Amino acid sequence: MTEPGTTGTSRSGEFDAPPLRRLRYFHGQMLGARDFQREQEYYREKLRLRMRCLLGYGVVCGLHVEPVPRDDDDCPPDTAGESELPGESAPPEESGLPEESAEAGGAEPAERTRRRAKVAITPGLAVDCDGNEVVVRGGCVIDLWKALPPHERDTDTVWVGVEYAERPVEPTRAVYNDGCADTPDCEFGWTEECHRVRVTGCEPPADERCDTCCAPCGHKVLWLARIDCVDWHQPVRRDRIHMNVRRPFGRHLPTVITGVNWIHGHTYTIDEAKDLLGTHDEDGGLVVRFSADVRSDTLRPGVVELQVIEGGSGRNASTWYMGGTFAEPDPETGGECDEFTREFRYRQTTRETLQDGDRVLITVRAAFILDRCCRPVDGTHVGGRVPTIDAGATVDAGATPAAAHGGCHLPPSGIGPWTSGTGAGGDVFESWFFVKER
Repeated sequence: MTEPGTTGTSRSGEFDAPPLRRLRYFHGQMLGARDFQREQEYYREKLRLRMRCLLGYGVVCGLHVEPVPRDDDDCPPDTAGESELPGESAPPEESGLPEESAEAGGAEPAERTRRRAKVAITPGLAVDCDGNEVVVRGGCVIDLWKALPPHERDTDTVWVGVEYAERPVEPTRAVYNDGCADTPDCEFGWTEECHRVRVTGCEPPADERCDTCCAPCGHKVLWLARIDCVDWHQPVRRDRIHMNVRRPFGRHLPTVITGVNWIHGHTYTIDEAKDLLGTHDEDGGLVVRFSADVRSDTLRPGVVELQVIEGGSGRNASTWYMGGTFAEPDPETGGECDEFTREFRYRQTTRETLQDGDRVLITVRAAFILDRCCRPVDGTHVGGRVPTIDAGATVDAGATPAAAHGGCHLPPSGIGPWTSGTGAGGDVFESWFFVKER
C-alpha cells in the first residue's frame, strides 16, 4: 500500500511517472494561470501514461520515407517548401565542397554543386516512448545536407526520424499587467503540438528495454529510415532507403526470423539437399537467423524437427524423421560467452538416404525459443516469404524475399522485407523443399 500522493515502484527502481495531483475546487478559491496549467498537465500525463503502458509506442500509420525525383527545370536550391524546425529558420547552407578546377569550366561546376539529396516524409501518426502523439499532417520534404548537423557531414549514411515538439502561437495582449512587469506585454495564448525532423550521421542506439512501461525513456526520436550511399548532388535512389529500422507501434518489439539459407518450396537435387542438410559436411546445415539475440540454452533437442515425406511413382506418403543436432553457435554472431546468438545451424547426423520425389519438411517450434527478455520468438511463416540468405553471409535487410510472388511483394505494413510473425508471438515456423534425382 502506497502513501497518498506517491507512486508505486518496480523492482528496478522508482516508477517513471510524476506525482498525479488534480485540482480540488472549493467555494471562494482563488485560482491563477499556474493552477490551470497544472490541471492541464495532470490530464495530459494521464493520457501519456495510458498510451505508453497499455498500448506502447512506435509508428501507427504512414510516415514513409520516399525519394524526391529530380526535376531538371527546378530553380536553384532555396528554403521554400522545405522542412524547418518549429519556431526556427533554416540554417544557412554550407558548401563544404572543394573548389572546382579551372578545367571543369562551363556550367558543369554549378550543376555539380547543386545538392539534390532530398527525401519526403508522408503524412502519418506515431507515438513516442513518452506517450506523446506525433502527427505529420501534410508531409514534408527534407534537404538531407541542410538537416544534417555540420559536424556529421563526413558520412554517406544517414538516419531520418521525427520527434515530438511544441511551440507557442497566437500572441495576445493581457488585460491585466503582470505583478512584476512594468507594461502589459503580449503573451502567446495557445501551444501548438507539432513535430521536428531529425537527421543524423551517427547510428542511433537501439531500445533494449524489456519493460517499456516502468523503465525511463531515453529514445525521444522515432527513427523512420536509414539511407545508404548518399550522393549529395544526386536524387536519393529508392533502393538506398531502408525503412526496416522503424519501430512498429506496440508495447514490445517481437524477435522474428529474418532469413533462412534454403529456398522455401524449391526443388533441389539429391546432392544439393545433402550439402544443404550437412549430411557429409560438418560445416553444412540449415541456418535460421533472427532479428535480435535469442538465448542459446533454449536451442534444445526437439525444437527443430526434420520430417521426410516420401514421394516417387511407387510407394509414397510414408513419413520418417531425420536425426539432427544443433551446431555450436558461431562466436562472431553469438552473444557474450555464447549466452545469446542471432542464428543457429542445424545439421543432419544420421545416414538416411533421400529419394527422388521426397519432400523435406522443416519445423521450428518458435514458442520454445526465447529472446533476451524471455519472450518467445514470433515464428509464424506468413506466406512462406521469409528471405533466403547464404549461410555465413550477412543478411541484406533490404533484400526482396525470393518467395515473394503475385501481388504481395511487401508485408501488410508496406515496409519490407518480409519476416516471420503476426505480432502474437510464439507459434511454429514451417517450411519445406522438394528433392529430385537430377
